[in-house]
Amino acid sequence: MESKQSPIILWFRRDLRLSDHPALSAAARTGRPILPVFILDDLTLTLGAAPKWRLGLGLEVFAKSLERNGNRLILRRGEALAVLQALIAETGASAVYWSRAYDHDAIARDTRIKSALQDQGVEARSFAGHLLFEPWTVATKAGQPFRVFTPMWRAVQGREVPAPEPVPPIKAPSKLPSSEDLKTWNLGAAMNRGAAVVTPYVRPGENAAFELLHGFLDRIQDYSDNRDRLDLDSTSGLSEHLSLGEIGPRSIWHAVQRASMNGVSGADAFLRQMVWREFAYHLMYHSPQLLHENWKPEWDAFPWHNDASRPEVIAWLQARTGIPAVDAGLREMYVTGRMHNRARMIVASYLTKHLMTHWKIGMDWFAECLIDWDPAANAMGWQWVAGSGPDAAPFFRIFNPDTQREKFDPGAIYLKRWIAEGQADPPATALAYFQAIPRSWALDPKAGYPNPVVELATGRARALAAYEGRKTG
Repeated sequence: MESKQSPIILWFRRDLRLSDHPALSAAARTGRPILPVFILDDLTLTLGAAPKWRLGLGLEVFAKSLERNGNRLILRRGEALAVLQALIAETGASAVYWSRAYDHDAIARDTRIKSALQDQGVEARSFAGHLLFEPWTVATKAGQPFRVFTPMWRAVQGREVPAPEPVPPIKAPSKLPSSEDLKTWNLGAAMNRGAAVVTPYVRPGENAAFELLHGFLDRIQDYSDNRDRLDLDSTSGLSEHLSLGEIGPRSIWHAVQRASMNGVSGADAFLRQMVWREFAYHLMYHSPQLLHENWKPEWDAFPWHNDASRPEVIAWLQARTGIPAVDAGLREMYVTGRMHNRARMIVASYLTKHLMTHWKIGMDWFAECLIDWDPAANAMGWQWVAGSGPDAAPFFRIFNPDTQREKFDPGAIYLKRWIAEGQADPPATALAYFQAIPRSWALDPKAGYPNPVVELATGRARALAAYEGRKTG
């Protein structure tokens, strides 16, 4: 029997919150001291510039939250198993708890760690927390994972989602081990001057996430009608908080479900989007190749270019394609660290269809630039737009950026917000793009707006020809 003074190591990862945290609640129920730990291991170091910087901001706020609750976050760097074993030796901890991850590399790491710790007599337990439904609990009548979203949505609509638990008592060990200094990790190094530009758009932490949620609930009635509008503030803004687990999905689900039960229009549409996130994670769990290969193998024959140095791709990376809706979306990302979901579709379609460029180039660039980067959502989103992913549409989807802009930004407010060229008095948001980008791009707001690198009609015809050739080749 473990001593009541033997600490439980709570290994935090993408779950930087204290409420709606099953692993933390389970540890607190034992009455034993809890040792909160974050490990900067090789998997974490693979994060792109923006998500790694955002992680640092989240860790800073989370550490203060723990201190207000009478504990302290211990930071260690190194191979995760070695770090945990060292902490066990230092503190006499006899258990390690953590929230599950669902990508192949993290699962492999966690499986090795659980086995090694159990072999040395240490309790090692993983818990739900990042999703509403564990991937192995949702299946078709034939027992197979869902490959199409709508049937999955129907299958889970009536399912009970456990209520989120409040912040539990977080008893600290009598003696805490040493911790590294977060500043020495320099997680924002790769952001360079872009960090100063993006900072005003970032509000890290659990409290900020709940403030966003409550504000969104005040306007959720318009969500169904306006969520695709580029010019309106109609989305929740919770993606970066969900990505780092600064708010639990169950907290959001129950808050929005209460609105739905009260007859608030728009609530059901948002719940559907929550399940779309689940769908992405379930696909990634059951089909790990989603992150690296075409989900539909028949797309291996599609003649995408893989050269990121092509002039057309450089123009796309620099948000200078000459297609305003595409460039505005990319510039929003460079200034805020985020991009409206409708803009993501437009930007991704232009790269993969009009520029005939492999979706992995775009996916990897988003992974470098988005503060709300999420492995499953990013991969599925790119493959869905490219055509190689789980899109049930019986046609080859090519977004027309001009008609999309006319429909979802009818007054060109979004374009003017992010594109300075051509405006006599451009707003600060549009000018900020030139402060966020690398100096080596040598771009000037006084320069003229470029002509299209590929005309829309030309690009569409070329993509359709390639698609027909793939089918008949």
